[in-house]
Amino acid sequence: MEWRKQYKELYLPKQSPILIELEPMQYITVSGEGSPDSKTFQNCVEALYALSYAIKMAPRKGIQIEGYEEYTVFPLEGVWNLNEEGKQRYTRGVSSNDLREYFIFTLMIRQPDFVTPELFRELQKMTYQKKKSESILQANFQITHEPLSCQMMHIGPYKDEPESFRMMEEYVLQQGYQRSAKYHKEIYISDPRKVSPDKMKTVLRFEIKKTTN
Repeated sequence: MEWRKQYKELYLPKQSPILIELEPMQYITVSGEGSPDSKTFQNCVEALYALSYAIKMAPRKGIQIEGYEEYTVFPLEGVWNLNEEGKQRYTRGVSSNDLREYFIFTLMIRQPDFVTPELFRELQKMTYQKKKSESILQANFQITHEPLSCQMMHIGPYKDEPESFRMMEEYVLQQGYQRSAKYHKEIYISDPRKVSPDKMKTVLRFEIKKTTN
């Protein structure tokens, strides 16, 4: 299973906004607070990849998984919001690019349908014994159901995302909708360690609702 081919609409949209309805999906998630440059954030990312690859490689270590099929690990995703102080600063006109220390985030990696909560808990214990990272123990296995949303591919540095969000908000208004909350999701298609900022691909998504007359 290759997510770039099987779920192209979700992970490789065009550079123009679209409306999208999403089926329930299962994820390993871990939450934190602070800048993406922080050690806390890095620990969360490392925990998610450690758990995801433990599941992918489990059959090679003799762990039988019913329904298992070869697959490519899904990309990292993140839901971003501001804590209360950050929200107050934002309402006073501080740019989101200057509020990184006030971020609240939930990072996640989607899991194939054959992964069960029981399998996750088993491999979580094994992975913690190997890595000894508290972020691994803080991770959860959950099913999420995102409501009707707007998304588009943003190409360029993270600091330029506000322009893409402006385009998305204008588009949903034209379609008779409005953004339902200020938090949003990002899906990281590019690895910032390997791709220059001007070429980075990030899927942006936020939930919407019908406008009220």
